[in-house]
Amino acid sequence: MSQEKQVMEWIESHQDEIIQFLQQLIQIPSINPWFFDEPAPSKEKELQEFIASRLEGLGADIELWEPVADDLKQYEGMAGYYPGRDFTGRPNLAATFGKDTEGKSLLLFGHIDVVMAGSKWTVDPFEGKIIDGKMYGRGTVDMKGGVAAMIMAVEAILRSGFKLKGPVVVGTVVDEEAGGMGALDFIHHGYRADACILTEPTSLTIAPLCRGILWGKIKIQGRSGHIEMPQADWKNGGAVDAIKKARYILEQLDRLNEEWAINKTHPYLSIPCQVHVAQLNAGEYPTSFANEAEIVFNAQYLPSERDEKLVGGNVKKELTEFLRQAAESDPWLSEHMPEIEWMVDADCAETPVSHPFVQTCVQSLKGIGEEGKIEGLGFHTDMGWPVNVGIPTINFGPGDPSLAHHSDEFTPVAEVIQAVKMIAKTIVDWCEIEEA
Repeated sequence: MSQEKQVMEWIESHQDEIIQFLQQLIQIPSINPWFFDEPAPSKEKELQEFIASRLEGLGADIELWEPVADDLKQYEGMAGYYPGRDFTGRPNLAATFGKDTEGKSLLLFGHIDVVMAGSKWTVDPFEGKIIDGKMYGRGTVDMKGGVAAMIMAVEAILRSGFKLKGPVVVGTVVDEEAGGMGALDFIHHGYRADACILTEPTSLTIAPLCRGILWGKIKIQGRSGHIEMPQADWKNGGAVDAIKKARYILEQLDRLNEEWAINKTHPYLSIPCQVHVAQLNAGEYPTSFANEAEIVFNAQYLPSERDEKLVGGNVKKELTEFLRQAAESDPWLSEHMPEIEWMVDADCAETPVSHPFVQTCVQSLKGIGEEGKIEGLGFHTDMGWPVNVGIPTINFGPGDPSLAHHSDEFTPVAEVIQAVKMIAKTIVDWCEIEEA
C-alpha cells in the first residue's frame, strides 16, 4: 500500500476524531478582546495552550510567546502594526515538526481569534453542534475549521507511522480579526518556509490571492438651520444641508464605481474593486438641517496597487484626489472641503498561479476528487506577510467565506474531512515522508 493511501485511510477511519477536535476548538470561545467595550479576559491563551499540548504530544517543538507592540515599531505604516496594542494573555504559537530535516518546508498558518457571537443564533454558538452534516458554531468557518484541518493533516501522517523529510511548521496566531498584528509578529519572530497554506475558508478552492481593504469616513460639513423656515443663500449665512451634500458625493461615488468596474478587475476575482458605502451618519434634530454628515465606506484594492510599504497608500491618494475634484465642482464644498479619516488598511498579496507550489496544491485537490478550482478572495487574509518575505502562499480551507461572522455560522463536516485530505496530500507531495 502506498504512503499516500495509508494516510488517506487513516483520515477515513478517524473522521469522528477529526470532527471532535474541531468541536473542542469551537468550545473554547477565543473572542478577540477588541470586540468588547470594556477590557475582558481573553480565551485565546487557553485555546493556544490546548493546541500546543496536542501538538507537543505528537512530537513538535513548541514555542508560545506574547507579541510586544514596542518590538514592532520598525513596521510603522505597514500592514498589521498598531502602536501600543496589548497582547498580555494573547500568545502566538509555532509548533515545528521535522526540525532540521533537509527537505522542502511548509508553513500551515491560521488565526484562532473569532468575532463575538452576536445575536439571533438558534443554537449555542460555542457548542459545535452537528445538524444534517453541518457543524454550527462561531469560528466553524472563520477559521477554526481550517485550523483543525491543518493540524489533523499533520497528525494523520504521523499517526500513520511516517515521518517528514522536510519541516512542517504549524503556526496559529491571534488578532487577525482586529488588524493582523499577530501575523506580523509571527513573521517578525523569524519563522520562514518554502511554502505556506493559510487555511482561511475558501469552499475548498485554491486562492492564491486576496484583495486589500480600506475603511474610511468621508466627513462633510454643512450649516444647521431651522428646517421649516425660509433660508438665505449660504453666502449670506443661510443653512446648508449636509445630507444633500452627502447625496452629491454619493452620486460621484457611483460614477467612480462605474470606472472601477472596468479598470479594477482581476482574472481570478469574480467581482471588481468598488467603493461600497456601509454607513450614513448625519443630523441632530428633526427640526434642523444636518450640520454635518459622515459616509463610512469600504474600498477594495488589488495586489498590483500596493505602495512602497506594501499597503493601500496609492489608493488612498486616488480616493483623496477623487474627493477633492468632486468637491471643487460644488460651490459650498469647494470652500468647505470634505475630508477622509482613514480607519483600516488591511493588506493584500498574490502568488503566481504558475508557481510550482500552487500547482502542487491544485494537483492535491484534484487527487482527492475535487475540481481543483482556482479563485481569488475578495476579502483580506493574513497572507500578506508570508508573501512579503518571499513565502509562496495560498489560501485554502473548508467553509463558505460568505457565512463568516453570521449568526448560525456553519461548515459542512464533509468539507473539513476533504480539507484534511488535501493538506495531508500536499505535505506528502511537497515535503515528502518516509517510514518512521
